[in-house]
Amino acid sequence: MNKRVVITGLGAISSIGIGKDAFWRSLLEGKSGISPVSAFDTSRHFTHNAGEVKDFNSEQFLQRDRLRTMNRATQMAVASARLAVADACFTSDQLSGIGVGVSHGTTLGAAQAIEEVDNALVANRDADRDLFVQMPPHAAASAVAAEFGCEGPHFMVTTACSAGNYAIAYAYDQIRLNRADIMIAGASDGISRIEYTGFNQFSAVAPDKCQPFDLNRKGMIPGEGAGMLILEDLEHAVKRGAAIYAEIAGYGLSCDAHHMTNASVAGIVQCMKSALEHSGVTTAEVDYISAHGTGTRANDRAECAAIKEVFEQRYRDIPVSSIKSMLGHTMGAASALEAVACALVVQHDIIPPTVNFETPDPECDIDCVPNRSRKQRVAVALNNSYAFGGNNASVVFKKFTL
Repeated sequence: MNKRVVITGLGAISSIGIGKDAFWRSLLEGKSGISPVSAFDTSRHFTHNAGEVKDFNSEQFLQRDRLRTMNRATQMAVASARLAVADACFTSDQLSGIGVGVSHGTTLGAAQAIEEVDNALVANRDADRDLFVQMPPHAAASAVAAEFGCEGPHFMVTTACSAGNYAIAYAYDQIRLNRADIMIAGASDGISRIEYTGFNQFSAVAPDKCQPFDLNRKGMIPGEGAGMLILEDLEHAVKRGAAIYAEIAGYGLSCDAHHMTNASVAGIVQCMKSALEHSGVTTAEVDYISAHGTGTRANDRAECAAIKEVFEQRYRDIPVSSIKSMLGHTMGAASALEAVACALVVQHDIIPPTVNFETPDPECDIDCVPNRSRKQRVAVALNNSYAFGGNNASVVFKKFTL
């Protein structure tokens, strides 16, 4: 368990950019990826905007005959994995074998396929049989493994909006336990009527923009996307001369065992404390927190209260930003895309902003890096994610040094 785990490749599919460079550039510019929904009719909903990835062309990444067996979330997973693999300077044949595994997360996975089958049943016609191949929750992980011939540990996690961090944590463990040298880890979710209708019925969706930590915040904005990271045993990475973005120092997991939708401050506190303890990092060493920061009143209030409890007098001194303000809440992919962002923050010492911030909230009196990115040294970043069912996950990223 003394192996060190480093990040050597990054892939991102998001409403603000495809590929890590476009994604990073848009983050620093505070670019918004929120626009009117085009995937389905929203006329009967309360709201009409989302963080859709409108310039995603799956045929740029996959052969057309393979697309019919992949739902949108799976297509994005494979595409972002291919971007991460290329970024890590691997060829596909270098990833085949038992030394390479896949760890993937999602919230709704094959929601679009389920919707199409439902449409067929309502119309009293046969559903396309390819839709049923798309439905199993493990479809995305299996597709990524098949793409590169990965025969190592294979895992799919569905812990809702913390699934990305959970998948990264599992991948980290597989390398530390000497069960793999390389893990392709991340998460994906595609926009769906199921997701959009559900959050509208909860009255949790903002009408036009997401404003985390703002006094007048009105809710989250649903989104879609995928984030994938190449995690590698340090010795393996050094031996092949890989460029290293950051080191994963550890993680913390917890379940509130409290309520299906309302976060528990105590559960979030326990998760962050566990992540820091597991990583051997003190509260004084944390330079940046990537917030879950959904923009809902209850979630932001709970997260800020937990940050205050964990970091005590330091809480106002630590930059805490939410990139969901730009790309929307990408469900299971959220913490995976935020992990991509954390790796880049640690590498470049620039912190992305929380955009749309207008009015301070006394209950959320943190430094939310309002509206403009900030140049600041970041040796340690903490990535927080909290999900329905009380599934909490925090991952610690460190600047790499030998």
